[in-house]
Amino acid sequence: MASRLLLRWRRSLATRVVTMTLIASAILVGGAMAFLLVRVTNGLVDANTSKSIAEANVGLAAAEQVVLQASEAGPPTASEGLADAIMNALVNSNEGGAAYEVLLLDGASTGAPMPERGTNLVEVASVPPDLRAQVRTQGERAWTYSEIRYVTGPNEPGLVVGSLIPVGSQAYQVYYLFPFGELQGTLDLVRSTAWAAGIILVTLLGLLMLFIARHVVRPVRQAARTAELLRAGFLEQRLPVKGEDDLAALALSFNDMAASLQTQIRQLENLSRLQQRFVSDVSHELRTPLTTIRMAGDMIYSQRDDLPPALSRSAELLHDQIDRFETLLTDLLEISRFDANAAVLEAETVDIRTVAHRVVSAAQPLADSAGTQLRLSGPDEECLAECDPRRIERVLRNLVSNAIEHGEGQPIDIRVGADDRSVAVSVRDHGRGLDEKDLTRVFDRFWRGDPSRARTIGGTGLGLSIAMEDTRLHGGRLAVWGRPGQGASFRLTIPREAGGLVGAGSPLPLDPEEVTL
Repeated sequence: MASRLLLRWRRSLATRVVTMTLIASAILVGGAMAFLLVRVTNGLVDANTSKSIAEANVGLAAAEQVVLQASEAGPPTASEGLADAIMNALVNSNEGGAAYEVLLLDGASTGAPMPERGTNLVEVASVPPDLRAQVRTQGERAWTYSEIRYVTGPNEPGLVVGSLIPVGSQAYQVYYLFPFGELQGTLDLVRSTAWAAGIILVTLLGLLMLFIARHVVRPVRQAARTAELLRAGFLEQRLPVKGEDDLAALALSFNDMAASLQTQIRQLENLSRLQQRFVSDVSHELRTPLTTIRMAGDMIYSQRDDLPPALSRSAELLHDQIDRFETLLTDLLEISRFDANAAVLEAETVDIRTVAHRVVSAAQPLADSAGTQLRLSGPDEECLAECDPRRIERVLRNLVSNAIEHGEGQPIDIRVGADDRSVAVSVRDHGRGLDEKDLTRVFDRFWRGDPSRARTIGGTGLGLSIAMEDTRLHGGRLAVWGRPGQGASFRLTIPREAGGLVGAGSPLPLDPEEVTL
């Protein structure tokens, strides 16, 4: 699941835009809602606190008035009647005001116990010990937030306001308890409404961005699909142009580019066909005069011993260059067939070992003249494959001849291998090798790794490119490895069955470090 989401994130621009928009919106809306809720909560709590303290002051003033009236007849003493009068004044001082509870507690540390009173079975534990100590010791009015507890019923958060009322030599602790249950409900409603509104807002923003992203991305995806069709060869494909906005301008520019590419590709195709026809026609037309030149050259070459030394050397040079010219014409004709897609695979079942033996035998005189040892190895069992033996032999001949040319007299290892799906032949020399630049161009037409180097074989520069085309015609792979001063290794891999495909691997390794001879 995670990998699927990651893949969608990497491939979908709309997904990234919508996701980042939702995250940014959630952060902004959440921050704004949190700020507003804090301000609203503090405002409501402060307003209720101020109102409650004001109501408590009114009730405390009324209670003090009751004590003052009782002292006119003499020093007041704590009694049940005085306690009832004070309690009545505390309870009834704010008729029609906010709901509250009252506790009348003994505030003296010494002396006779004073009668205590309370409303609605509120517990004395509702008053925090710290507040009681502050009221008792400092004798000033104080308040704090606390949990109001009842003997029966649920507890509620609230405000506790306390004060000390002297009664003769003693004193009462008076506490007003204002429940904030209704305020808490209001705050909960505000919070839930605010967060619901935030979620709805973020969702609407997400849907809006999804609509916008799809509206913007749709032309981009359509352009990508059209580009794929153009790459596949459907050059007439164009983007629809709607409106006059930036997307329409993009579509127009894309269509202009596609039209220009189509024109250039058509021109290149025509030029390529002309070049192919020219090469083919020239190669065919040169056959006849070349045959005549060949006959005359062979006659002169056969009589070279009767000629003066200078003319004899010229006859030898003429004979060699005619051979090279003939080879070049043959290679050009073959290249023109590949370019025109006219090359045909004449497949038959052959033992690749036999083909390799034939190539090694044919190249042995050339190897002997270069002082090079050819070492052929392979399995004992047959390495059968449906292939064109003429083309495979040509590939191996080119590889072996190239190895002899560049092997600098070092041994050359030719190995044959096979597995269930494919057969392979590798040719490894220990000559000057190839650098990274050579590896990228070694199969290019008319390319030579060292043009200044004297060649012992009359090559045309087309051998490896023709070998690559023959390999592709078989559905195989032709790979190369090389290091400067360490030699080079070429590996041909073809499927066992005609029309088949080779796997990712090969029966033979390419890196010489993996080879065990």
